[in-house]
Amino acid sequence: MATSPKEISNRPIDTTYTGAPVNNITKGLPKEVESVCPEPGCMHILSARMFAEDGKVWMEKTCPDHGYVKDLYWSDVDLYLKAERWEFGDGRGLMNPMSECQSCPDDCGICNQHTSHTSLGNIDLTNRCNLNCPICFANANASGRIYEPSKEDIMDMLRLYRSEQPVSGRLVQFSGGEPTLHPDFLEIVREARELGFSHIQVASNGIKFANVEFTKKAAAAGLHTIYLQFDGVDDRVYEQTRGRALMKYKDGTIEAARQAGIKIVLVPTICAGINDDQVGKIIQYALDNIDVLSGVSFQPVSLTGRVSHEERQQLRYTLPDLARDVSEQTGITTMDDWYPLSFVSPISKIISALSGNEMVNISCHPHCSLGTWLFIEHGTNRPIPLTHFVDVEGMFQELDRMAAKTRSSRFKRFAQMNAFYKIQKYFDKKKAPNGMGFTKFLQTIDGFFDKKTGRGEKDGTYTNKTLMVAGMHFMDSYNYELERVRRCVIHYSTPAGKIIPFCAYNGGHCHRNTIEEKYSVSLEEYKQRRKEAAAR
Repeated sequence: MATSPKEISNRPIDTTYTGAPVNNITKGLPKEVESVCPEPGCMHILSARMFAEDGKVWMEKTCPDHGYVKDLYWSDVDLYLKAERWEFGDGRGLMNPMSECQSCPDDCGICNQHTSHTSLGNIDLTNRCNLNCPICFANANASGRIYEPSKEDIMDMLRLYRSEQPVSGRLVQFSGGEPTLHPDFLEIVREARELGFSHIQVASNGIKFANVEFTKKAAAAGLHTIYLQFDGVDDRVYEQTRGRALMKYKDGTIEAARQAGIKIVLVPTICAGINDDQVGKIIQYALDNIDVLSGVSFQPVSLTGRVSHEERQQLRYTLPDLARDVSEQTGITTMDDWYPLSFVSPISKIISALSGNEMVNISCHPHCSLGTWLFIEHGTNRPIPLTHFVDVEGMFQELDRMAAKTRSSRFKRFAQMNAFYKIQKYFDKKKAPNGMGFTKFLQTIDGFFDKKTGRGEKDGTYTNKTLMVAGMHFMDSYNYELERVRRCVIHYSTPAGKIIPFCAYNGGHCHRNTIEEKYSVSLEEYKQRRKEAAAR
């Protein structure tokens, strides 16, 4: 049952909206955290020790049944500790959680103990795919069964996001499998727009989007962004990671998106020793197509199943490895330019405080992600990291303080003018991209959070062109940490009527398996259903 705002106002700030205690993130090293046994079929909750060794951060744990496991967590202890310093506190979860948690994470959903709401909602449209990738979470070819919810089921899953309080789901990503294979894909996108989602994106390998007419139809239906699987800039990489040459489809999708007027975020899965040499080339490819590209979201590979210590050492790629490779392979950034995604939380807080309306607040765990923003200089196309012309630490601390004061202020207009005045001192116009003043800088920041701002703009007259470069390291059973699950902001809506955190859906207890087993059909039954649907 939803909790009323009046009841909430009387609750202490150390609880979720529904009164469950919020335990602060455990900081410093060494420390003890809750994890799971990585042995398939076990998944006992274990106490894990995290510690520094040789300048890196490691996790070790011992299962009484399956023994000792040690795994690399972050390859740079200083960056690990920096990320901890730059988080701005937990959220308070949902006023209307899906359940009361009995046992985390095997009894999973966005429960009363979860401290974040949905920043990005995922819905798997199908587990069918026109590829057979060895590094994929979802694979119908391996299971022999088809998971493909009907359009009506998907509408119910979308409504789950929209029903969240106090912040209704606003950003949705259709995923899979290959989501464009769903027979009702375009109608689903259109109806998601009609439900009020402000931003609709699709995670795709690009094979169908390389067709210009299909991409234009998707854009007309309401698609804003293609999250394009992109592991490198040459076919050698795709033949190794995806089993076939794919670069012509990547280039084709870029051109189709250009003609359709939508944006692309490149999504490379990075494995050490396989395609980590491609990091700089991928960023250069994005810069060469900056009229279409809005970001690169690197995803260090998650290691599923039983993997030996030696294999994990060879394949494990962590967020500091990404920051280091970007710096060394491009020369654009340094290790100092990288911050956790939760670092931007004060912007959400101050906008909410000034408007009086709650908005999406990215209050995930600081070790889930790292990123930086590149501002593209008009006329030269030179990428300049945000941190080179803005004192981001000073500015975001100031915004966090002002948000707390503004919430209790009756004079919102005065508070807005005061905020504008106070944070201007952190902006160095002499180091900023040519032609960009403080006002345009603020308009660009506004565009990060309001997807309607500057959408479709080609000439950069309102917002400045930017490229987000970030990494999101989704957990596997070897590096699993329950503190991160309870703060997850990327969620899956399911036909079971539950919303499940990403790293509980795809890792650890892997609720994906349970959901797909319950709601899938055999290949023969699927073919019969499609035959009957075609006959109607």
